[in-house]
Amino acid sequence: MSPAETSSGETHPEIAATLALRRRGLTLTLLTTAYFFSYMDRQILAILQELIRVDLHLSDTQLGLLAGLAFAIFYATLGIPVARLADRGNRVNLIAGALALWSLFTAVCGLAQNFWQLLFARIGVGVGEAGSSPPSHSIIADLYPPEKRAGAMGIYSLGVVLGAAFGTMIGGTVAHLYGWRAAMFTVGLPGIVLALLVKWLVVEPKRGLSDVQIVAEGEAHGTIPSIGEGFRSMFANKAAFHLVMGVTVTSLIGYGHSAFGPSFMQRSLGISMFDVARYVAPIGAICGTISAVGGGWAANWVAKRWGLYAQSWLIVVMKIVGLPLAFLFYTESDPKTAVAIYFASILLVNSYLGPTFALIQGLAPLRLRALWAAVTLFVINLVGLGAGPTLIGVISDALKPSFGEESLRYAMMTFAAATPWALFHYYRAGVLLKRGAATA
Repeated sequence: MSPAETSSGETHPEIAATLALRRRGLTLTLLTTAYFFSYMDRQILAILQELIRVDLHLSDTQLGLLAGLAFAIFYATLGIPVARLADRGNRVNLIAGALALWSLFTAVCGLAQNFWQLLFARIGVGVGEAGSSPPSHSIIADLYPPEKRAGAMGIYSLGVVLGAAFGTMIGGTVAHLYGWRAAMFTVGLPGIVLALLVKWLVVEPKRGLSDVQIVAEGEAHGTIPSIGEGFRSMFANKAAFHLVMGVTVTSLIGYGHSAFGPSFMQRSLGISMFDVARYVAPIGAICGTISAVGGGWAANWVAKRWGLYAQSWLIVVMKIVGLPLAFLFYTESDPKTAVAIYFASILLVNSYLGPTFALIQGLAPLRLRALWAAVTLFVINLVGLGAGPTLIGVISDALKPSFGEESLRYAMMTFAAATPWALFHYYRAGVLLKRGAATA
């Protein structure tokens, strides 16, 4: 039973609101940890896929499908009905149940004997993870006011950075010692314990709790619009549309690169799986943490100095500075130089998530926050996660007759070249947000 509930299961609104605000730091920590497990379980395949490729006799295209499309279709599409449940009901229960489900299926991946069994297990991971981010975004938006929201979302986005890094460190180390199947068990099963902690310790906050200046009873407690109306309302907002497009293209590039990054380091730079796990991943985690937290802090600062629209333009500046580093990384042949460039690029490229999601949550109607988050994640994951790793795998296989093991290098480089497309959308979002603020 929740700490804010009576013996009959009824929630005392005043007690729940007070306790939710008192525990918001703990709540943000647990939600970030759940997101960490989500991304660790999702991305562990990247460090293990060279072993899996040999063990199960898979092609790059099949690896891309496992990392991308097979996972993303279910993760993205189920996020919409889950968000609808989150906008209507208890978000904490949804997150806890989803966490237990995807953790179990991550462990099941370690039992797979062929491509189809591993595909089924990956689908299960995607089904479970669909229940995490939309309700988490909604809860964070309720607990933190607009001027602090980007910083909170920046901390939450650490789940991406640290989840990928620790998935690489733990997965690579355990696989080096005991094999890739043991690595799947090791990262999957602890998530079930975390699910219990989320259920017991996180308090469901009142919707709009930190938006007192705009909360009206009709919006906070009225009839919830349909899914179709939610889609239409989001894409009718031009600033929200460009933010979604910007983060989608950025995710297309990022998911493709992260899915095959460890393989690229092993194939083209000659760095062993174990060295990627014990040297590259830990430093990458530090750089990614600085990027995510620093990006959220910088976004809060520029919003206070110039207005919320400046957050979108901050992303443009960071991406422009980071793009040459990406090209240098994929063209460099010396391992030490390439890894140093990689660390420098991480300081810039991971700073976009917190400000982007904070801006979208700020534009969303109170009763549609989880749905707007789900729509954003639907597009990001269906296009970015679904197509990114899959397309890199296809391109790499297509280039293999000409470039051999170096085909992956050129596939990765091709994706980096799409960055200006994302920059255009972030720039336009900033223009529209500034124009809207001026006319408000």
